Amino acid sequence: MLGQDLATDLLGTVGFAELAYWLAARRRPEPGQLRMFETVLVALADHGFTPTAIAARLTLYSAPESMQGAIAAGLLGGGSRFLGVTEDTAAFLDRALRALPDGFTRTTQAWNGVARRAVHEAAERGDRIPGLGHPIHTEADPRVPALLSVARETGVYGDHLALVEAIGRVHETVLRRRLPLNGAGVGGAALADAGLPIRMMRGFALLARTAGLIGHLAEELATPIAPAIYAEVDRHTDYRPER
Repeated sequence: MLGQDLATDLLGTVGFAELAYWLAARRRPEPGQLRMFETVLVALADHGFTPTAIAARLTLYSAPESMQGAIAAGLLGGGSRFLGVTEDTAAFLDRALRALPDGFTRTTQAWNGVARRAVHEAAERGDRIPGLGHPIHTEADPRVPALLSVARETGVYGDHLALVEAIGRVHETVLRRRLPLNGAGVGGAALADAGLPIRMMRGFALLARTAGLIGHLAEELATPIAPAIYAEVDRHTDYRPER
């Protein structure tokens, strides 16, 4: 694997997160990059009773012999509302960064200008700004300062995180409303600054959420709630066919 002898070079020496990074980036991570990667994986592992978690639980109820089907059901719903924000934010930031002029001076004021322009252009197109807003943490997502702190401690903090922080500062002047930065979006910026490929970001979110889904399914086996969810919907649906 990766040109290494699995049994003698990797087993007992390389952790799972390090292996995942190595496989995706085709190079071994630096210690700071690895710590950042692991931090983001933990931040994204579980979000409670999201539609994807409910889908996994209901699938296990429907097909209790198919653990793989339940996990797959929980992963297939990864998209723009759940699980996809990590990649969407990283890609949004990366497009803005590629447009920076040569000799760009990385000051707070300059980053604010780049952020304001990126938000304005997205708003003009009618696009949502990925990385902004959270259905529960409407004032502040507590994962965000923790992720930024680790990024600075590890020396991983770079342009993607600088830009996403600037978006957090200035978006209100463009959108006319205040939204918090969310952990999934900041996690995407952190993974990009840690040197991971933008196109792989959703894969990392799914990798993290697989662990969360396993936890949901373990709980479901011990204390099932899927039958109650099914019964609640079934008994309270007032179906009226269109005429």
